[in-house]
Amino acid sequence: MNKYLIVGLGNIGERYSNTRHNIGFLIVEKLVQKLGSTFKAQNFGQVCETSYKGRKIFILKPDTYMNLSGNAVKYWITKENINLENCLIICDDLSLPLGTIRIKSKGSNAGHNGLKSIEEKLLTQQYPRFRFGIGNNYLKGKQVEYVLGEWDEEEKKVLSERIDTGSEAILSFIFSGLNNTMNQYNGK
Repeated sequence: MNKYLIVGLGNIGERYSNTRHNIGFLIVEKLVQKLGSTFKAQNFGQVCETSYKGRKIFILKPDTYMNLSGNAVKYWITKENINLENCLIICDDLSLPLGTIRIKSKGSNAGHNGLKSIEEKLLTQQYPRFRFGIGNNYLKGKQVEYVLGEWDEEEKKVLSERIDTGSEAILSFIFSGLNNTMNQYNGK
């Protein structure tokens, strides 16, 4: 049976739960809800073990904080012997307009600390990633405050629908493959 690892990046704790940086957590929480499953505390985070159309899925919310996400990803890839091409990392992206989806087979970390940690632990940039646009509506020098800030009321109006679309994109990745998913969801 093909195995998949779906990782939503974020920071643990109530302080971060509604921040832009935690969009990865929000999207995988929606995915788990759609699949009618739940997370359980396991090594390196909250994990949901489930299946979708004959494929075994491990959905992970690392509890390592963003800048140590690579530890959790490496552990689960190794433990479950999951091929890198079946691993999808979901994170926020400042360079994309709010709610825009960009899925790629590889790429640089673009300064994202979670991706940087994963790259360091896996010793490669060759893994699928799903970037979710959070926009860049911040003043010069206020990037950290913006990323770790909570969604404003205007953002919340579009967020629910975009998170739902993001969870559908993940199901497409699992069932239809990376290329079909990129064609269907990128830029949408």
